[in-house]
Amino acid sequence: MKKKLFYLVIPAVFATALLVSCKKDKPLTSESNEVATTKDGAQYVLDTLNSKIEWKGYKVFKSESTSHFGTIKFESGDLTVKDGKLESGKFVADMGSLTSVDLKDDADQLGKLNGHLKSGDFFEVEKFPTASYEITKVTPAAEGDYNTLLDGNLTIKGITKPLQLKANVSVKEGEVSVATEPKDIKREEFGVKFQAPAENGVIKDEVTLQVNVKALEKK
Repeated sequence: MKKKLFYLVIPAVFATALLVSCKKDKPLTSESNEVATTKDGAQYVLDTLNSKIEWKGYKVFKSESTSHFGTIKFESGDLTVKDGKLESGKFVADMGSLTSVDLKDDADQLGKLNGHLKSGDFFEVEKFPTASYEITKVTPAAEGDYNTLLDGNLTIKGITKPLQLKANVSVKEGEVSVATEPKDIKREEFGVKFQAPAENGVIKDEVTLQVNVKALEKK
């Protein structure tokens, strides 16, 4: 691999975000939120073609900082709306869809980076094919650019941690959209601890996730 190839991560996506439940997930730990909402309301199904997680990872050199950024698609998801307001929900991300956008015009480098991110050094996609974010509490926000606070549990590589997201939530007839503020997570908390050789720069622990989802009412 060329030295100019930066070994970066996202996650998780957040992912929305990002995202993350796996077939081999561990039970929620004492650090995670207990689910406080129910599915007593109208059910909405995630429109996976029009929903995604955006991620950005960073590498720091002595005199500069560089980054890779990309997307993760969703495998599935659902939301519950009661009395016209978002009540609860869960998003499941397809970690196999993780890809870099900044390298899209360099097929060779793109393949190397994507392959490394999906390997045992990072997200072990073969072992942990999905990630998830489950909303446990929804609170209206009176101030700031985002109208809602989402409390929930983010799961990456079978490790679950509580995560609060600021979001703009829109509930219209037959459709719900959720767009979160970019949020930094610490990848090492989810077992992603790889570092490249020191001469190639330091990979930051923080990874930025942003979730944009659309859900349609279940008929």
